[in-house]
Amino acid sequence: MARIRVLVVDDHRIFAESLAAALAAEPDVDVAAAGSGPAAVRCLERGAAEGRRFDVLLVDAELGAGPPGTAPARATPDGGAVDGISLVAGVRRAHPAVRTVVLAERDDPHRAALALQSGASGWVAKDCSLQRLLAVVRGVLRDETHLPPALLTGVLRELTAARKHRTDGERLVESLTPREREVLRCMVAGLGRKAVAERLFLSPHTVRTHMQNVLGKLGVHSTLAAVALARRAGVGPAEPLPAVSAVLAGDVVERGGQPA
Repeated sequence: MARIRVLVVDDHRIFAESLAAALAAEPDVDVAAAGSGPAAVRCLERGAAEGRRFDVLLVDAELGAGPPGTAPARATPDGGAVDGISLVAGVRRAHPAVRTVVLAERDDPHRAALALQSGASGWVAKDCSLQRLLAVVRGVLRDETHLPPALLTGVLRELTAARKHRTDGERLVESLTPREREVLRCMVAGLGRKAVAERLFLSPHTVRTHMQNVLGKLGVHSTLAAVALARRAGVGPAEPLPAVSAVLAGDVVERGGQPA
């Protein structure tokens, strides 16, 4: 009998241990539990290194959320994922074979759509029956997507709206010149005008003109709005310069200040 390895990720210890114990009673399920995003990442990496990869991740939608009225933490100082949605995205990138299912205390079409966009295969209520949860676990391993029927309409509406925003953004980004796209990617990377000028070997005045053109063509009034639109359109940040290139670039600038 093929065994299913499940990792439960929830910072409510009693819930995590109870769920893990219930799942472990199944003859074909092996279970481990983690109390945070970074702990889950370590479990996944250790399992992969030992040749005992996890098959399914069950993640608390509110993982890492603080007291009511506070924003959930997004990352630890060492870059570890903390909240449920960012953990789903990180696992999707680092461990694409692992299927993730989000466990939620309430129906939330917006967050469910975000979870699916981040790579989740399912969204189920925390208070669902064990039989229902096991059906979802086995279903996602067959590449099925599972949502509560009551969420379907709302999630489809959210995904359609997100796709429309992305399509509109893609159209606007396509109107930029190649140089303006380079400048936009630098903006997405968080580079300021001086850093962009040094990176692209342009004058700060020229970079300022390009940035103004980017804002105008995208129809926004700030760098933050331009970066948000770019991300929705799938524009990634400019790649970091290799160390050698950075040294050479600095050498050229230094020599440029010396008389020939």
